[in-house]
Amino acid sequence: MHWQTTRFQIDLSQPRVMGIVNVTPDSFSDGGAFADARSAMAHCERLVAEGAHILDIGGESTRPGAGQPSAEEELERVLPVLRHAVSLGVPVSVDTSQALVIQAALDLGVDIINDVRSLMRPGALQAVAGHDRCGVCLMHMQGEPGSMQGAPHYGGDVVDEVTNWLHQRMQQVMAAGVARERLALDPGIGFGKTPEHNWALLSHQVKLVTLGQPVLVGWSRKSTLGRLTGREVGQRLAASVAAALASVQRGAHIVRVHDVAATVDALKVWQAAGLVPQPI
Repeated sequence: MHWQTTRFQIDLSQPRVMGIVNVTPDSFSDGGAFADARSAMAHCERLVAEGAHILDIGGESTRPGAGQPSAEEELERVLPVLRHAVSLGVPVSVDTSQALVIQAALDLGVDIINDVRSLMRPGALQAVAGHDRCGVCLMHMQGEPGSMQGAPHYGGDVVDEVTNWLHQRMQQVMAAGVARERLALDPGIGFGKTPEHNWALLSHQVKLVTLGQPVLVGWSRKSTLGRLTGREVGQRLAASVAAALASVQRGAHIVRVHDVAATVDALKVWQAAGLVPQPI
């Protein structure tokens, strides 16, 4: 399996690690440590040196209860970092939902649009469909970041609902002119879901994998891991790596993580031991 992106056809015969770069003042995971462009650029370089296969740069915090920046604020945060990141020799993703940011990023040569709202905002789908090669990650989210964790509820089986929703959205995006080989799917761990929903999505992740698209999963430092272990966000390294490995074991092609070096090392051990499954 491959994922077609702007500059790269990403080989997914082995699991890939996407390193997170939050260019926000209110990130749940790193407290705005990389909110200025200079520190974010240095962090990009560090993650590549640690073995990140993809960089994911975002200027909007999507933690529960977060406010939403304007497109102009988001552009001011991410553009200098994206401009630097595309020179580092790895695929670059921008984590955004705003059409203006999507278009500006694509104009810089960014490879992937990673949208927690699955191109549902005005102009977003049109901006992506107007590009002939960029990769896209469609994510499931119930509600909006400001309210999504208020009372997540699914009428039936959460795994079936999330899988069916992503399949339908994928069909809609393809109908707008985005080729299938450009699309990856993300079940949206922690985005409008209880811990029980999240564990069900992990346990039965194969249902999403069998749709035949690259599957991208982000468990890194999530509150569900804190609930399970009793550890604060900065103490969830072991749990995050374990969740990433479990996701890969169940067929995930890309894991989105904060702790790149530890995840890369863990995957190397699994690969050497023959524990990484063959892609479905």
